[in-house]
Amino acid sequence: MKARGTTKSAMAFRTISEVSSDLDVPQHVLRFWEGKFPQLRPLKRGGGRRYYRPEDVDLLRQIQNLLYGEGYTIKGVQRLLKDGKLDDDPDARRRAEDAPDEPDAFEAASDGARVDLVATEEAAPIVALDGLSDTIRQAIAQALDELREARLLLAVGEAKEI
Repeated sequence: MKARGTTKSAMAFRTISEVSSDLDVPQHVLRFWEGKFPQLRPLKRGGGRRYYRPEDVDLLRQIQNLLYGEGYTIKGVQRLLKDGKLDDDPDARRRAEDAPDEPDAFEAASDGARVDLVATEEAAPIVALDGLSDTIRQAIAQALDELREARLLLAVGEAKEI
């Protein structure tokens, strides 16, 4: 049992309970993020108990900021991680995200046809999410990601029919 008043060193591993408390994010959300972001790989010991390394906690903090602070979706954060753009300046990152670029504007269908994703996306209404719990925000973000994927599948299907 840990003595009162002592704190772990910055390099110490953290349990899911400690990380959840530090980030003010429910444990189930942390486990959900592990499934969505393969870069998160806490050590798992007997009984499946998770131990987060300091770099895992830093990454979780960045993911939390992007999702809750900057309003990114899961897919958006996945793309930033894939492109190695997490440590960029947020304003520069936003400008790059807003700029249309050829590779992301089109999706190749399985038959080689190109589907214009920009033309298939309609303007989404802006909804204020103030006052919602983190769990509800996460559920909304996940639903939006699923809707975008469904829209893409429909667009690819329509391109095949043409």
